[in-house]
Amino acid sequence: MLFNSLDFAVFLPLVFALFWAIPARRTDIRNSLLLAASYVFYGWWDTRFLVLIAFSTMLDFYLGIGIANSTDERRRRLLLWTSLVVNLGLLGFFKYFNFFLDQLNGAFSLFGMPLGSERLDIILPVGISFYTFQTLSYTIDVYRGDLKASRNPVAFAAFVSFFPQLVAGPIERASNLLPQFAAPRQFRRSAAVDGSRQILWGFFKKLVIADNCAEQVDRIFAGHETAAASTLVLGAVLFAFQIYGDFSGYSDIATGVARLFGFELMRNFAFPYFSRDIAEFWRRWHISLSTWFRDYLYVPIGGSRGSTALRVRNTFIIFLVSGFWHGANWTFLVWGALNALYFLPLLLSGRNRQNLGTVAEGRRLPTWGDLLRMTGTFAMTCIAWVFFRARDLQHAVEYVAGMVDVSLLSLPNLGNKNLPLLLGLFIGLEWAGREDQYGIQRTGMGWNRLGRWGFYALLIAMIGLFMPTEESPFIYFQF
Repeated sequence: MLFNSLDFAVFLPLVFALFWAIPARRTDIRNSLLLAASYVFYGWWDTRFLVLIAFSTMLDFYLGIGIANSTDERRRRLLLWTSLVVNLGLLGFFKYFNFFLDQLNGAFSLFGMPLGSERLDIILPVGISFYTFQTLSYTIDVYRGDLKASRNPVAFAAFVSFFPQLVAGPIERASNLLPQFAAPRQFRRSAAVDGSRQILWGFFKKLVIADNCAEQVDRIFAGHETAAASTLVLGAVLFAFQIYGDFSGYSDIATGVARLFGFELMRNFAFPYFSRDIAEFWRRWHISLSTWFRDYLYVPIGGSRGSTALRVRNTFIIFLVSGFWHGANWTFLVWGALNALYFLPLLLSGRNRQNLGTVAEGRRLPTWGDLLRMTGTFAMTCIAWVFFRARDLQHAVEYVAGMVDVSLLSLPNLGNKNLPLLLGLFIGLEWAGREDQYGIQRTGMGWNRLGRWGFYALLIAMIGLFMPTEESPFIYFQF
């Protein structure tokens, strides 16, 4: 079920009303309702995949109990490895089987011995990359002793399948979200109002910014062979706004919806395009995934400790794995490698943590130096995004090469004349709210009621005016 669908417009108010009609002391019934609603939400695409998420849930629930109950280190390690192998095995089969089969066929064909193996007709289950990492972090935390094993199968299943963040994150940690299912929840109007405001901003990002950029991005990337260099640069910039508006828009909607039910999700985006270097960008972009790889991969293999060679190795491992997590295509691996190359100079010079605060904190405008650094960082990410968006490596290379041409001095073919105004408004509101949790969290708070509600009405009117006529899925559903 899509957030931007009529189905969800009926589903959400119904679940909301039923949830708060249940007495606060009956957390068991509330959790059962959320579990049932989450399975309806997920099964709306394909009911067959409910078996997969249910299997993964119960597997890690009982493995967690087994790990917690055992004092035999060999048995505990065996149970942990069972979770890792089974979960990653399922993810690998559905997401990467055909990719590795193609590479194997290609390798044998080079020696004149084609295998002739045919690709399997595999449908990628929506959200499998997200809930797999969520359950894996649970069993790893239980094994490490950082978390007590859950003894409540309904609460645990609701944690794994919680519908606001099920299919595209944030990738929640059990230490944050699971205890919230055990606590009695009281309706807080302030949280619901703030959540509704964040939902509105998320829909604006998705329907006004991302979807309008997407139309031009699709056109430019499809016709890159004949497009002027200036138009290709424009396409890369618009894709940067498309993927940010699409993905962070989903995260805003998810966080806002969770707050309607009294739940607090972790923050997933912190205005990444206002970053002054690539290290700061990765502290602000898809935070739940970046911190997951940091805690469960980067630190265990040594992190930034050890020799220079080891630090370089670890940096490339984390970025390549992050790239491959996004999909079975060499373009994602190159995207990850590019970001590793961007990051290395900062790491090796010890400057990867020099920009920990918010840019221009307490001021209206950035310094010229900050503006230059933000522009440079944004340009680097745009080049990397070309590889992320391209259909294959040849497409990406041709696109980047086409950006370096004398036609860069010509006017780009914009297509949609409203985009500059929309993007200008969007950037202005994001900049004004960059010290908050999301762009319009405090916008209008000092205004009178008429002005404040007029602002919300304007956003709603713009959504109605500029949203596409057909439902468009979120980009990260494919990952």
